[in-house]
Amino acid sequence: MANMRSKFLGVLAAALLGAAPAAADEIKVLSAGAFLQVLTAMTPDFEKRTGHKRAVTRGTVGQLMKRVEEGEAFDLVVVTPAGIEKLIAAGHVAAGTAKPLARVGIGVMVKEGAVKPDVGTVEAFKKTLLAAKSVSYIDPKSGGSSGIYTAQLLERLGIADQIRPKEKLKQGGHVAELVISGEAEIGVQQISEIIPVQGVAFAGPLPKEIQNYTVYAAGIGAKAARAGAARALLETLVGPGAAAELKAKGMEPPG
Repeated sequence: MANMRSKFLGVLAAALLGAAPAAADEIKVLSAGAFLQVLTAMTPDFEKRTGHKRAVTRGTVGQLMKRVEEGEAFDLVVVTPAGIEKLIAAGHVAAGTAKPLARVGIGVMVKEGAVKPDVGTVEAFKKTLLAAKSVSYIDPKSGGSSGIYTAQLLERLGIADQIRPKEKLKQGGHVAELVISGEAEIGVQQISEIIPVQGVAFAGPLPKEIQNYTVYAAGIGAKAARAGAARALLETLVGPGAAAELKAKGMEPPG
């Protein structure tokens, strides 16, 4: 009887050990700022289900590309599809791991409580910028997608010279910070970096004739120390719950 009991306990212990989850890992993620809100929103459920944690470094696409190319270790990186392909070619991202995540357009913001300007047409958008005392967007030199496009757009619209003396360039991060502080009356940035931020009001997207969408994609590091955990996180980011979070944060599926 004692022998049978001992065998039963041995089988039970083996079953429990077999059911135990794998050791939790801390996944090192390098993420473009525009996707960070979605990543943050989807992480708690992922961490609860898997036991894994994530440590995120935010930056512009240009800043993150530079960090990776200079040899910084990472498990998962979120940049543009072109950036991912470049990193695969250079051996920094594992081939076959790239997945498109989302796309986002550019919008206009003002401080919460301020009158929302008209940006519904190209002409109205131009008049709004010209009438503003100050305008902020991401410094193109920092490698931010929205800043690069905005600078090009101002040139294309023929108002760059008039805006330049009153522009407040942000070196990555949220343009909203300058709008909230009062340093900038109008802010232009990707919609996903406007809608979730308290203290600013979304005035509207750029008119469709001049709208620009940036697509974001992710890839797993070729030398990722936690490749399995990074793969699990990536599958969550493209899973069934992603669409609702994208919409809530001002983004949409990549199409």
